[in-house]
Amino acid sequence: MAVCSVAAAPAAQAVEPTLVTCSEKALVDAVKAANLAGGGNLILAPFCTYSLTSAHSSGGAGGPAGLPNITTPISMTGLATDITRAPGVAPFRIIEVDGPSQNPEAHGQLTLTTVGISRGDAGIGVGGGIANLGGTVTATSASIHNNSAAYGGGIYSDTALTLVATGVKDNTAGVDGGGIYKNAGSVVLLADMFSGNTPNTCGANPPALPDC
Repeated sequence: MAVCSVAAAPAAQAVEPTLVTCSEKALVDAVKAANLAGGGNLILAPFCTYSLTSAHSSGGAGGPAGLPNITTPISMTGLATDITRAPGVAPFRIIEVDGPSQNPEAHGQLTLTTVGISRGDAGIGVGGGIANLGGTVTATSASIHNNSAAYGGGIYSDTALTLVATGVKDNTAGVDGGGIYKNAGSVVLLADMFSGNTPNTCGANPPALPDC
């Protein structure tokens, strides 16, 4: 009797981390490359402020964003690292995370660890720091501060948002949700710190966010 052998499927390869030097161009290029590769693990420069001088995404319905829209699973890990909009430049949010509701081919997942997001300005739009439009956002030991928008000065989310030991402070909303605005989906808050958000820390549709 003939014996047929079946070759084992190759093991999935871990995503090699990408070291991102402390410059706007390096960070923008790293996000673009990660999206093209189907995802990426970005190690940001410690004690670096990535100062964004212009929008690098039109943002579609969400308005312009400082970084290319996140459309794949991307993690950003820093150490006392901040991503900020430079003083005196045109308004734009810092990050938009897109899912199928924005782009049928998008499956954006953003994981932030010890990274700050600051000075984003979405104007009359949503999510001055981060706009989660159909994707997934998880932030751990991060800082979302001094951002502004009509809804969700710090973060706007319509799908899944998880914050762990993250500071959300000094953000401003023109209408509702100075710190966070949940339009839909889930929000999980664990040991987070909220202060100085205007006109309130959290807004939601329908109202009420537990632990906020």
